[in-house]
Amino acid sequence: MSQPVGLSDEEANQICKTISPQTKGFDLLHISIRVKDIKKSLWFYNNVLGMTLLKKMDFPQGKFSAYFMGYAAQEDVPKDSKEASYYAMSRSRSALELVHNWGTEDDATFSYNVGNAIAHLSFKVPDVYVACKGFEELGVEFKKKPDEGVMKGLAFIRDPDGYPVEIYSDAVIEFFG
Repeated sequence: MSQPVGLSDEEANQICKTISPQTKGFDLLHISIRVKDIKKSLWFYNNVLGMTLLKKMDFPQGKFSAYFMGYAAQEDVPKDSKEASYYAMSRSRSALELVHNWGTEDDATFSYNVGNAIAHLSFKVPDVYVACKGFEELGVEFKKKPDEGVMKGLAFIRDPDGYPVEIYSDAVIEFFG
């Protein structure tokens, strides 16, 4: 059996043992990805992954828009624009920011290089097999189905821009426990 490559648990814990007092109160709020066709991306994150549009922000000077998606009931999203901005950008539950540069959807040659740009997005679902059956019915592209490969019980699908999206349930967390 080969030895693991990388840091030992002890080395990693030694590096990360002290947290700077200046970072007290820091929190990860959202991850941002660029998307080519916002209609396809909004449909995917809303209909495939069940996320709600929390806030849309337009930046005419930069010719782009930012769409904040998250898990919330639509009725909980504030109607007031300023309150919705605060809600979308300061929640303790992370959000996904979809950044759309205007006009990219009309350029047949345009695409984002998602190869090493992002390792993957990750979503926990109640039952990975039920979720994957639904993804299949919606015609979602799979990178890996739950029973393929070495790691069983988790799947990878692709969003409209090819970003890998990991799907797993509590069973996978228990496996790694």
